[in-house]
Amino acid sequence: MTTIYFVRHAQPDFTVHDDATRPLSNQGKEDCQKLIAFFHQIPIDLMFSSPFKRAYDTIWPLAQSRNTIITTIDDLRERKVSDTWLTDFPTFAYRQWQDFSFKLEHGESLAEVQSRSIRVMSTLLTDYSEKTLLIGTHGTALSTIINYYDQKFGFAEFNAIKAMMPWIVKMSFDGNHCVNIESFTLNRNQAFTTYAIFD
Repeated sequence: MTTIYFVRHAQPDFTVHDDATRPLSNQGKEDCQKLIAFFHQIPIDLMFSSPFKRAYDTIWPLAQSRNTIITTIDDLRERKVSDTWLTDFPTFAYRQWQDFSFKLEHGESLAEVQSRSIRVMSTLLTDYSEKTLLIGTHGTALSTIINYYDQKFGFAEFNAIKAMMPWIVKMSFDGNHCVNIESFTLNRNQAFTTYAIFD
Protein backbone atom coordinates (compact mmCIF):
# COMPACT_ATOMS: atom_id res chain seq x y z
CA MET A 1 0.00 0.00 0.00
CA THR A 2 1.22 3.48 -0.92
CA THR A 3 -0.06 6.42 1.10
CA ILE A 4 -0.05 10.03 -0.04
CA TYR A 5 -0.96 12.93 2.23
CA PHE A 6 -1.87 16.10 0.36
CA VAL A 7 -1.65 19.32 2.34
CA ARG A 8 -3.51 22.22 0.83
CA HIS A 9 -1.69 25.41 1.82
CA ALA A 10 -2.63 27.50 4.86
CA GLN A 11 -4.31 30.89 4.52
CA PRO A 12 -2.42 33.13 2.08
CA ASP A 13 -2.02 36.89 1.98
CA PHE A 14 -4.61 37.80 -0.66
CA THR A 15 -3.24 41.32 -1.00
CA VAL A 16 -0.39 39.78 -3.04
CA HIS A 17 -1.79 38.99 -6.49
CA ASP A 18 1.20 37.17 -7.94
CA ASP A 19 0.28 33.50 -7.77
CA ALA A 20 3.80 32.10 -7.58
CA THR A 21 5.08 34.39 -4.82
CA ARG A 22 1.94 34.94 -2.70
CA PRO A 23 3.03 34.35 0.92
CA LEU A 24 1.10 33.03 3.88
CA SER A 25 -0.84 35.43 6.08
CA ASN A 26 0.06 35.69 9.76
CA GLN A 27 -2.84 33.32 10.51
CA GLY A 28 -1.56 30.95 7.85
CA LYS A 29 1.90 30.90 9.41
CA GLU A 30 0.36 30.00 12.77
CA ASP A 31 -1.86 27.28 11.33
CA CYS A 32 0.87 25.47 9.42
CA GLN A 33 2.66 24.88 12.71
CA LYS A 34 -0.27 22.64 13.68
CA LEU A 35 0.77 20.19 11.00
CA ILE A 36 3.68 19.16 13.20
CA ALA A 37 1.28 17.89 15.85
CA PHE A 38 -1.04 16.22 13.33
CA PHE A 39 1.79 14.23 11.75
CA HIS A 40 3.58 13.55 15.04
CA GLN A 41 3.09 9.77 14.91
CA ILE A 42 2.83 9.41 11.14
CA PRO A 43 5.98 8.30 9.30
CA ILE A 44 6.73 10.22 6.10
CA ASP A 45 9.33 8.88 3.68
CA LEU A 46 9.50 11.78 1.22
CA MET A 47 8.05 15.28 0.87
CA PHE A 48 7.16 17.09 -2.35
CA SER A 49 5.59 20.45 -3.11
CA SER A 50 4.25 22.81 -5.67
CA PRO A 51 6.93 25.43 -6.38
CA PHE A 52 4.52 28.19 -5.29
CA LYS A 53 5.58 29.91 -2.07
CA ARG A 54 2.39 29.44 -0.04
CA ALA A 55 2.36 25.67 -0.62
CA TYR A 56 6.06 25.19 0.08
CA ASP A 57 6.00 27.42 3.17
CA THR A 58 3.02 25.54 4.61
CA ILE A 59 4.91 22.25 4.88
CA TRP A 60 8.32 23.80 5.56
CA PRO A 61 7.97 23.82 9.39
CA LEU A 62 7.03 20.12 9.31
CA ALA A 63 9.96 19.32 7.03
CA GLN A 64 12.33 21.33 9.22
CA SER A 65 11.11 19.50 12.34
CA ARG A 66 12.07 16.21 10.68
CA ASN A 67 15.19 17.41 8.90
CA THR A 68 13.54 16.37 5.63
CA ILE A 69 14.18 17.80 2.17
CA ILE A 70 11.20 19.12 0.17
CA THR A 71 11.44 18.39 -3.55
CA THR A 72 9.49 20.85 -5.70
CA ILE A 73 7.74 19.64 -8.85
CA ASP A 74 6.61 22.30 -11.31
CA ASP A 75 3.59 20.34 -12.52
CA LEU A 76 2.17 20.39 -8.98
CA ARG A 77 1.60 24.16 -9.27
CA GLU A 78 -1.85 25.67 -8.97
CA ARG A 79 -4.10 26.25 -11.97
CA LYS A 80 -3.31 29.43 -13.88
CA VAL A 81 -6.43 31.58 -14.18
CA SER A 82 -5.11 34.20 -16.63
CA ASP A 83 -2.49 36.93 -16.83
CA THR A 84 -4.70 39.36 -14.89
CA TRP A 85 -6.32 39.26 -11.43
CA LEU A 86 -9.86 37.87 -11.58
CA THR A 87 -12.49 39.68 -9.48
CA ASP A 88 -15.42 37.27 -10.00
CA PHE A 89 -13.78 33.98 -9.08
CA PRO A 90 -16.98 32.08 -8.05
CA THR A 91 -18.55 32.46 -11.50
CA PHE A 92 -15.30 31.49 -13.20
CA ALA A 93 -14.86 28.44 -10.96
CA TYR A 94 -18.44 27.31 -11.61
CA ARG A 95 -17.92 27.54 -15.40
CA GLN A 96 -14.72 25.52 -15.16
CA TRP A 97 -16.37 22.75 -13.15
CA GLN A 98 -19.27 22.64 -15.60
CA ASP A 99 -16.87 22.42 -18.54
CA PHE A 100 -13.41 20.98 -17.83
CA SER A 101 -12.15 22.42 -21.13
CA PHE A 102 -13.16 26.02 -20.32
CA LYS A 103 -10.35 28.50 -19.74
CA LEU A 104 -9.58 32.18 -20.03
CA GLU A 105 -6.96 33.59 -22.40
CA HIS A 106 -3.46 32.56 -21.22
CA GLY A 107 -5.07 30.42 -18.52
CA GLU A 108 -5.50 26.68 -17.91
CA SER A 109 -8.55 24.47 -18.04
CA LEU A 110 -9.26 21.98 -15.26
CA ALA A 111 -8.60 19.21 -17.80
CA GLU A 112 -5.08 20.54 -18.35
CA VAL A 113 -4.41 20.88 -14.62
CA GLN A 114 -5.75 17.40 -13.98
CA SER A 115 -3.66 15.90 -16.79
CA ARG A 116 -0.34 17.26 -15.55
CA SER A 117 -1.22 16.45 -11.93
CA ILE A 118 -2.06 12.83 -12.73
CA ARG A 119 1.17 12.46 -14.71
CA VAL A 120 3.02 13.41 -11.53
CA MET A 121 0.88 11.00 -9.50
CA SER A 122 1.64 8.12 -11.87
CA THR A 123 5.37 8.78 -11.60
CA LEU A 124 5.31 9.02 -7.81
CA LEU A 125 3.21 5.86 -7.44
CA THR A 126 5.62 3.97 -9.68
CA ASP A 127 8.86 5.31 -8.21
CA TYR A 128 7.84 5.21 -4.55
CA SER A 129 5.56 2.21 -4.26
CA GLU A 130 4.82 1.15 -0.67
CA LYS A 131 6.09 4.49 0.69
CA THR A 132 4.33 7.29 2.56
CA LEU A 133 4.55 10.61 0.75
CA LEU A 134 3.47 14.14 1.61
CA ILE A 135 2.66 16.78 -1.02
CA GLY A 136 2.21 20.52 -0.46
CA THR A 137 -0.54 21.57 -2.84
CA HIS A 138 -3.45 23.89 -3.72
CA GLY A 139 -7.23 23.81 -3.60
CA THR A 140 -8.00 23.56 -7.31
CA ALA A 141 -5.08 21.32 -8.25
CA LEU A 142 -5.91 18.92 -5.41
CA SER A 143 -9.60 18.97 -6.30
CA THR A 144 -8.85 17.85 -9.86
CA ILE A 145 -6.81 14.96 -8.47
CA ILE A 146 -9.66 13.87 -6.20
CA ASN A 147 -12.07 14.18 -9.13
CA TYR A 148 -9.87 11.91 -11.26
CA TYR A 149 -10.11 9.10 -8.71
CA ASP A 150 -13.73 9.79 -7.72
CA GLN A 151 -15.85 11.79 -10.13
CA LYS A 152 -18.49 12.47 -7.47
CA PHE A 153 -16.20 15.32 -6.42
CA GLY A 154 -17.49 18.30 -8.38
CA PHE A 155 -18.22 21.98 -8.01
CA ALA A 156 -20.32 21.59 -4.84
CA GLU A 157 -17.52 19.72 -3.09
CA PHE A 158 -14.92 22.18 -4.37
CA ASN A 159 -17.03 25.09 -3.15
CA ALA A 160 -17.39 23.47 0.27
CA ILE A 161 -13.63 23.26 0.83
CA LYS A 162 -12.68 26.68 -0.57
CA ALA A 163 -12.11 28.19 2.89
CA MET A 164 -10.41 25.12 4.39
CA MET A 165 -6.77 26.09 4.79
CA PRO A 166 -4.76 24.07 5.57
CA TRP A 167 -6.71 21.02 4.42
CA ILE A 168 -5.30 17.49 4.56
CA VAL A 169 -6.37 14.72 2.20
CA LYS A 170 -5.08 11.18 2.68
CA MET A 171 -5.20 8.82 -0.30
CA SER A 172 -4.33 5.12 -0.11
CA PHE A 173 -3.27 3.23 -3.22
CA ASP A 174 -2.97 -0.40 -4.22
CA GLY A 175 -0.62 0.01 -7.16
CA ASN A 176 -2.15 2.85 -9.19
CA HIS A 177 -5.64 2.18 -7.87
CA CYS A 178 -6.95 4.56 -5.21
CA VAL A 179 -8.72 2.45 -2.59
CA ASN A 180 -9.55 5.09 0.04
CA ILE A 181 -9.79 8.85 0.48
CA GLU A 182 -9.97 10.62 3.86
CA SER A 183 -9.69 14.30 4.73
CA PHE A 184 -9.03 16.44 7.78
CA THR A 185 -9.59 20.11 8.50
CA LEU A 186 -9.06 22.49 11.42
CA ASN A 187 -12.09 22.81 13.70
CA ARG A 188 -13.07 25.68 15.99
CA ASN A 189 -10.63 24.40 18.61
CA GLN A 190 -7.82 24.68 16.04
CA ALA A 191 -7.29 20.92 16.00
CA PHE A 192 -7.54 18.69 12.94
CA THR A 193 -10.65 16.53 12.73
CA THR A 194 -12.04 14.21 10.08
CA TYR A 195 -13.97 15.95 7.32
CA ALA A 196 -16.28 14.00 5.03
CA ILE A 197 -15.65 15.01 1.41
CA PHE A 198 -18.89 13.38 0.25
CA ASP A 199 -22.25 13.32 2.00
